[in-house]
Amino acid sequence: MTAAPGPAAPQAPAVPTVVWAGGRLFPDGGAPVDALDHGLTTGDGIFETCKVADGVPFALKLHLERLARSAAGLGLEAPDAGLVREAVDAVLGARPLARGRLRITWTSGPGPLGSERVPAAQTLVVAASEALPLAAAPAVVTVPWTRNERSATAGLKTTSYAENVVALRAAHAAGAGEALLANTRDELCEGTGSNVVVQLRGADGRPAHELVTPPLSSGCLAGVSRALLLGWAAQEGLPVVERDLPFAALDDAVAVLLTSSLRDVQVQATLDGRPLATDGLPARAAELFARRAAEDVDPR
Repeated sequence: MTAAPGPAAPQAPAVPTVVWAGGRLFPDGGAPVDALDHGLTTGDGIFETCKVADGVPFALKLHLERLARSAAGLGLEAPDAGLVREAVDAVLGARPLARGRLRITWTSGPGPLGSERVPAAQTLVVAASEALPLAAAPAVVTVPWTRNERSATAGLKTTSYAENVVALRAAHAAGAGEALLANTRDELCEGTGSNVVVQLRGADGRPAHELVTPPLSSGCLAGVSRALLLGWAAQEGLPVVERDLPFAALDDAVAVLLTSSLRDVQVQATLDGRPLATDGLPARAAELFARRAAEDVDPR
């Protein structure tokens, strides 16, 4: 007997994309890519995603700095920041976006059909499209797979994203927008494309008076939005701290927040179908981030 298919993941609508590649602008996408580019054949590349608001990328300096750190982690020469900015200006000038997604991709360039890397002209692609709307009642689920905090690419934003695709597809099949993963030590790590912040239940059974996010030693990505939240919270006296947490601590989570370039700080409505608190500290964190981001589109 053939098993009945499970619920299908939601299909993202086609979004027009403008692309810059090889020094040329492709207003309708469809830029050519070398069939032997190692970013395609082995995932040997890095990328950054920025939010675009009213045609302006948010926190571009911080994203370019992280791009350079990821390049160093892969043993790649960092892209020329001036060239990247020129490409960004060309892309956003070709398609003004009220709310968009900007992606900067940098690969090791064409290579052999294997893991060996040869000296080659590295590949820069910059693309932008409208951002899909965020869920009105965002939901997150846990999944059984783990991050390897001792991986050679731990903490790097690489184009090797297949495990994230699988985990996110499982989240969509469960009716959620994001999946949370543990690391190999069974500690809370991150989402497929986000950092996680939680409010736990205190010893008295009431919500604790702090928000907690896993440290970078957990293997999570050093998210730009995560770093901004930590810095702004410290300046304004909002208790957001870094601390290792067992993955099972999610059972005692009264609130879960996700931080990412497109989410900013997004308070989740449910965890594994269980309702979560959305007011109090979580709401204050989201408000703080929105306010400070509006005050400075390229913060340090």
